[in-house]
Amino acid sequence: MNRRKKIKSILTKKAKQANLKANPKSKPKYISKAERAKLDAEANPISSSEPETTQEDDL
Repeated sequence: MNRRKKIKSILTKKAKQANLKANPKSKPKYISKAERAKLDAEANPISSSEPETTQEDDL
């Protein structure tokens, strides 16, 4: 019985692997929150060199 169980488990494992390889997931790769912030900062650079006007400057 153990021999049959082992052979069956090996064959089912191979079948599962083949099925996973044949049908890749369409889900996008996970990107961490820090990585998303870094990519967003690179894509939309905020120009901090421009002086911001406040009400105190207007007085």
